[in-house]
Amino acid sequence: MEQHKAIYTAKVQTIGSSNGTARSVDGRFKDLLAPPDAEAPDTRPEQLFAAGWSACFEGAMQLAARKMNVLLPPGFAINTEIDLQDATDGYFLGARLKVSLPELERNVAQAIIDAAHQTCLYASATRSNIHVALSFS
Repeated sequence: MEQHKAIYTAKVQTIGSSNGTARSVDGRFKDLLAPPDAEAPDTRPEQLFAAGWSACFEGAMQLAARKMNVLLPPGFAINTEIDLQDATDGYFLGARLKVSLPELERNVAQAIIDAAHQTCLYASATRSNIHVALSFS
């Protein structure tokens, strides 16, 4: 079996579930977590997931654009929405990634987004178990 070398390991400890605290072992990250019905300004775990997915997708788009010899427009953005949904047999997630690629031709933008969706680690990790909707403007 092929050996893989980790290039980074995130180490986070949570205490108190989604009504507690998450902190990285190195102390660089600490956040209070809140349940879905909380009105407090604390962070929902789904927000952290959306932030990670957006960052990963942006990196995958940059890689795809480089391979296609396309310069991404300045200020391109990804708005990621993660839904926590309730079903009779438990909770599940849904995701919507809305990509803003001003100034790019529609077919070029679509090719970059499609390639990013194939290579983004979050998209790969959730493939077939989270409904994902991609759109762009």
